[in-house]
Amino acid sequence: MNLDQNKTPLLHKLNQFKASNPISFHVPGHKNGTVFPEFGRTSFDSILSIDYTELPGLDDLHAPTEAIAAAEELAADFFQADHTFFLVGGSTAGNLAMILAACTVGDKIIVQRNCHKSIMNGLELSGAKPVFIAPIYDETAGRYTNPSIVILEEALKKHPDAKAVVLTYPDYFGEIYDLERMIDVAHSHQIPVLVDEAHGVHFSLGDPFPQSALKLGADVVVQSAHKMAPAMTMASLLHFQSSLVSKDKIAHYLQIIQSSSPSYPLMASLDIARFYLATFSQEMKDATMQSVRTVRDIMNNSEHWDILPITENADPLKITFHVKHWRSAKEIATLFEKEHIYPELVTYNQILFIHGLSPFKELPRLKRAVNRINEQLKRDLGTTYNNQHPINANMCLDGPHCKKVLNHATIELTTQNIQSIQELELSYQTMNQLQYFQVPFVQAIGEIAAEAVIPYPPGIPLILKGERITAEHVEIIEQLQEKGVRIQQRDQGIRIFGNR
Repeated sequence: MNLDQNKTPLLHKLNQFKASNPISFHVPGHKNGTVFPEFGRTSFDSILSIDYTELPGLDDLHAPTEAIAAAEELAADFFQADHTFFLVGGSTAGNLAMILAACTVGDKIIVQRNCHKSIMNGLELSGAKPVFIAPIYDETAGRYTNPSIVILEEALKKHPDAKAVVLTYPDYFGEIYDLERMIDVAHSHQIPVLVDEAHGVHFSLGDPFPQSALKLGADVVVQSAHKMAPAMTMASLLHFQSSLVSKDKIAHYLQIIQSSSPSYPLMASLDIARFYLATFSQEMKDATMQSVRTVRDIMNNSEHWDILPITENADPLKITFHVKHWRSAKEIATLFEKEHIYPELVTYNQILFIHGLSPFKELPRLKRAVNRINEQLKRDLGTTYNNQHPINANMCLDGPHCKKVLNHATIELTTQNIQSIQELELSYQTMNQLQYFQVPFVQAIGEIAAEAVIPYPPGIPLILKGERITAEHVEIIEQLQEKGVRIQQRDQGIRIFGNR
């Protein structure tokens, strides 16, 4: 790092402007917080006081030359990128922009199949022809995780004209893989690698965290700073270091995708998050990891679940419960929620908790809660959720055809045979020309989906738009609906291509 990482130029400029006691005859309508309902002031006053628009000296996100440019330059210096773009539309905005910059109508693009829905949306917007590569099923983790280097090599051999490779690193649970080898393979074909690193902004800190995608040589990397660093929700970053992708194209598409009125509090929180990471000392790392070990010890005190071990291939801040077969994860997660402890997500047999990037401060409360939950489970001798809703072990919601679901935090995992390399039945251009209509799921078997079926989170499609619907897809959907799962788009059926 060559720049002074103790500076926060955008936050400083906003506070400086605030101190000048400005009079607002401009947007936004809250007029520096003076026009706002009284009952909301306690929650919003401090934010509204720096919620400005593009005024003199405050710079412009889409053509930065002053404070925003300085903040982005500091971020690029810390993350060791050639250039860093601030994102106010989440990693979604970055994922869309990097795909649009890398390919256009009819171009082939190799994509890890268990990716976020924003990647799928980027493919459709670009008009590219996706070639999906299957992830590997990890028996220990009980879910599909990373793609196979062998399958990537096969896909590159079959499709040497691909314009890019799109990978996800790490996955939702913090699992990583040999990304450097995959990048090297793609680069040997002069093909850029675009990485959705939404859950890995803190990898920039080095040991004990995995190596970052930037350090491993990815061309474009998108990170949700708000997921693992102290930034506001939606605040994200796009890092660029490539001779194979156009930085100007990325900037062009970002100004199309993102708001022309970007939030200054969001951007300032990115400035603060970068400062936090850049000044995160070894002492802070040690204290955080000691806290992780203590939290894991407290949480692992139960006969009803195990905690998956910390390995060199995983983010240590992700704490995953593997629930014993006589219990359901939903049942146990509900007990935690009654204690006002909220996990990130839940599968039928796993619960994911995310430790913060600082020592946890409520250890006694956590210990009491775990003890009460264990006592409740011992008293509960009734039928468990698993007995009421048996899981078909031959199905999956985590692979090319499917992934996870159950309200905000409940996600189903099962297993299913998948194609190692898969293309859509129709191009996006053809699909845009066709009529479609809605039918019940059971009547859609054998037809081509005119829309995606997307459980959320983590927003990974169960069925893709342009994919042929199978009986197994429908079986999975019916199983989810029996459990009260809300499936994005529509619960009562699916749109298919054709005329009635």
